[in-house]
Amino acid sequence: MNDATKKDLRAERQRLYADMRPANLTPLWESLHALVPKSPASPCVPALWRYDEVRPFLARAGEVISAEEAVRRVLILENPGIPGQSAITQSLYAGLQLILPGEVAPSHRHVQTALRFVVEGSGAFTAVNGERATMHPGDFIITPSWTFHDHGNEADVPVVWLDGLDIPTVRLLDAGFAEDFPARQQPVERGEGTNLARFGENLAPMPGDAGARPHGAASPLFAWPYARSRAALERLRRDAPIDPWQGTKMRYLNPATGGWPMPTIGAYLQLLPAGFEGRPWRQTDGIVYSVVEGRGRATIERPGADAPTVLEFGPRDHFVVPSWHTCRLSASEESVLFGFSDRPIHEALAMHREERLDDAR
Repeated sequence: MNDATKKDLRAERQRLYADMRPANLTPLWESLHALVPKSPASPCVPALWRYDEVRPFLARAGEVISAEEAVRRVLILENPGIPGQSAITQSLYAGLQLILPGEVAPSHRHVQTALRFVVEGSGAFTAVNGERATMHPGDFIITPSWTFHDHGNEADVPVVWLDGLDIPTVRLLDAGFAEDFPARQQPVERGEGTNLARFGENLAPMPGDAGARPHGAASPLFAWPYARSRAALERLRRDAPIDPWQGTKMRYLNPATGGWPMPTIGAYLQLLPAGFEGRPWRQTDGIVYSVVEGRGRATIERPGADAPTVLEFGPRDHFVVPSWHTCRLSASEESVLFGFSDRPIHEALAMHREERLDDAR
């Protein structure tokens, strides 16, 4: 085919595309490479939110709007690669919520599944389906889909926690619903700790137990105290080999099924010993991290980038490793990291892929 013929053919194609556009048609062959890529090419980028830099903005937010007026006083951790999307990855939302002494964040429910991971302060509470859980740093709490929940602070110090939700996933599916509770707070129907006693001791109530309420596909246990999780992590660190890629890592689970606590969000807690220099890994689920203890570094390689991004983290900092970005974790001090991702969705759809790479790669 000579150059003139190629030029005429390109012109004919452009006329075809223009003529099709009013009929809401578009040619697949012009976008096939982007729609079906050879490997993931997330628009999200690695990013770090230093708590010492974020905290003053939270304090200012507390001065200009109340928790009740805001409904939820939250600063969104927005990925700089997808500005305006209120998302930290393509499928996950993350934000830092502040509740001041004496405040109440009113009760509501929504289709979106939520988690709370306490970052600063003790003594606030979250109530889920008629039971309260007092919040302490490092505690992990979930709000299953379509369960009423409210927050309050009866302590004398501000409390801040990380919110993680599947908002972008629900938005993609056009499946969002929400409803306010008729009062500011739901009635407390059970004593605090009842849920943990029923489901947190490798025992489960009998079907006739009135407190064994169904939570759909989510865990019936909704609060995991950090003191218990940290002790389990320490025992594993002491008694089992350290994984060269992840250190000592455990996942939170649904005690009724052994699966993930939530059908759309997986959560983890891991310990990196002092001096740990992890090997590189990558996986299709992007991970959001909250630093509980210690200091270290995440070295993240974006596919096709000339140089890696190095994120130096410390206590209460937050960072994100997007999908299929190669990451190495290292720790100058013994460090504990909480993480959450959309891995349950990947696994349910048989799409999850993970690679543990050699240092020589």
